[in-house]
Amino acid sequence: MIEDSLLPFSFPAVGRKKITAAFDGGRITSDAGVMLLGQAERRLGLADKLAAVIADPRNPLLITHSLDSIFRARILAIACGYEDADDLDHLRKDPAFKLACGRLPDTGHDLCSQPTMSRWENAPTLREIVKLSGVLIDLYCASYAAPPQAVTLDIDDTCDVAHGHQQLSLFNAHYDERCFLPIHVYDTATGRPVAIILRPGKTPSGEEVRGHLRRIVRRIRAHWPTTKMTIRGDGHYGRREVMDWCEDNGVEYVFGLSGNRILAVAVDVEADDIRTRRALKQMLVLRGYAQTSYGAKSWRGERRVCARIEATELGLDIRYVVTNITTGSAEHIYDTLYCARGQMENLIKLHKSQLASDRTSCRSPLANQIRLILHTAAYWLMLELRDAIPKTHPLAVAEFVTLREKLLKIGARIVETASRIKLALATACPQAGLFRHLADALQPAGP
Repeated sequence: MIEDSLLPFSFPAVGRKKITAAFDGGRITSDAGVMLLGQAERRLGLADKLAAVIADPRNPLLITHSLDSIFRARILAIACGYEDADDLDHLRKDPAFKLACGRLPDTGHDLCSQPTMSRWENAPTLREIVKLSGVLIDLYCASYAAPPQAVTLDIDDTCDVAHGHQQLSLFNAHYDERCFLPIHVYDTATGRPVAIILRPGKTPSGEEVRGHLRRIVRRIRAHWPTTKMTIRGDGHYGRREVMDWCEDNGVEYVFGLSGNRILAVAVDVEADDIRTRRALKQMLVLRGYAQTSYGAKSWRGERRVCARIEATELGLDIRYVVTNITTGSAEHIYDTLYCARGQMENLIKLHKSQLASDRTSCRSPLANQIRLILHTAAYWLMLELRDAIPKTHPLAVAEFVTLREKLLKIGARIVETASRIKLALATACPQAGLFRHLADALQPAGP
């Protein structure tokens, strides 16, 4: 039986010449840029490092697809915009993907199919998944040439809508959805991911957040024992358990804090002054800052609270943050330090929207955590690709979807002969010069 996709079809005539088409061009790929990602993956050693911490009970003599090749194919596919494992049923024959995974385009074995990938998504145990998460933290630490003097880690969660009744998914009234609320941790200054943790669709407790931070900080300090660390998050991460742990372990923090009557009274003098000066000068808006010491009943003592006070024609808007940082003005703590965490929303967008990391549709939470790890690995590949672009080039600050359209989605004919393999890339490629530069820049180190 002939497949419908192989039958010829037509387009409107041009210049009185009939146009016919068919999907019979042979070894042609629409994702030639995956070769660049393949080089980036080999530089990082991502698939090999992930596969090394998972037990493979298969008979080595009967293995066609090694565990590292399975992960490599899946990570490359995600980075190229194929977020579903089902896509591997077609991509497994794609010559560019086979080359990027170290297989010959014509005579080499095809890549793994969707059932193989799905089995390995469900295979790792909880202990192995913890090790996989540790690999990503190690990768983050290795991304610095030398231990930094200080780093600031942003922590936040995002709504991941469940598409069924997956385990750990809960109805969240704030989002009006049945969802997960995975925690994302980033080094926002560099845009690098540190950890992505799947969790139920409810606000995390102080004990839960403390446990996650303890494991992350312990792993980082194994690499950087003298680096000063600052944790930054919004109000529902500023729990007493978290603040107590940070203070006991030499970690600085800046967390949002909900306002109350006591805090309002503490900054009332500064707030009244700002409100009055705005009214006298008839300004649209006037902003000022104040600080005070405050101790909630559940806290073990008073802590420094900084307030941003903004007066407008509509009234006062006061926001608070709590911190154990003793230096710097209230303006510096709020505007320079705390407000910089807004960039994290853009990083979550890259991870969630542009790499489709919300495809957590497996029933098992362990399998969904594996998916988050694989999508984070794809994030690292895109970062590696972008970092190799010259800083003066417009794409050096491009989002992932733009990099995909400009550098990855490039047509090419791949020809394998007895002695060599030739990639005939699209002649009209607008980024031909940059593509050539990246092919050289991403060459794996070593002989």
